Amino acid sequence: MKIIAVDDEYLPLTDLEYAIKKAVPEARLKCFENSMEAFNYAGKNHIDVAYLDINMPEMSGIELAKKLKELQPKINIIFTTGYDEYALEAFSLKASDYLMKPVGTQEIADSIKHLRSPVAKKPKAGLRVQCFGNFDVFINGKPLYFKRQKSKELLAYLIHRRGTSSTAKEICAAIYEKGDNMVSLTKQYQTLMSVMMKTLKEAGVGDIVIKNHNCVSIDVSKLDCDYYRYLEKDPEVVGLFTGEYMASYSWAEFRIEYM
Repeated sequence: MKIIAVDDEYLPLTDLEYAIKKAVPEARLKCFENSMEAFNYAGKNHIDVAYLDINMPEMSGIELAKKLKELQPKINIIFTTGYDEYALEAFSLKASDYLMKPVGTQEIADSIKHLRSPVAKKPKAGLRVQCFGNFDVFINGKPLYFKRQKSKELLAYLIHRRGTSSTAKEICAAIYEKGDNMVSLTKQYQTLMSVMMKTLKEAGVGDIVIKNHNCVSIDVSKLDCDYYRYLEKDPEVVGLFTGEYMASYSWAEFRIEYM
């Protein structure tokens, strides 16, 4: 979880920093005494939660919150202030919480539990999916080898669907543009599915695939995927897209225009 804390007064910011580190020790925290510096940082880095003082020179916490929302729509804004007169305006910005100073550890912990935009689960360690350019899967930085290229394409299609369930018929229609009759294609699909699952299980990531009756999908919370992060407007990824998306697969071409 990535958190920023912004307060133009040193002592309140120090107290807030201590409370956040104690309540959320695993978080990556960055503190700012200047609201403009915080805004510039947000333009280059993804942020999950922003704790903002309201009364600040140059740019108030309210103004900063508006700008942060424009940069990163899913950012969670939590105001920290010594005044309650701004509460109505703060919540009109869909803030996750409004905390009165001094802010304690328990208040921080409670605010994290009730975020308006829950922070995505941490992807499975070592698993990274690349969709920009050619499609590839990496385990601890090394490319995952697929014995059949079509089994790799099957996984690419499921990732392309972003958690939406697909039937065998839908998948066959996509990855076999011109093929045999459906009975033959279904048998080929079953073989590809078996090969794909074997590859993923041997790599320790078989649980990213969800099977439900005659449908299959991907658990998107277990992927570190450039395409997913791009759609979430993650500043670290947006600049990486140069017009190529799963370049080897014709069914992916239509997504480029959308992106």
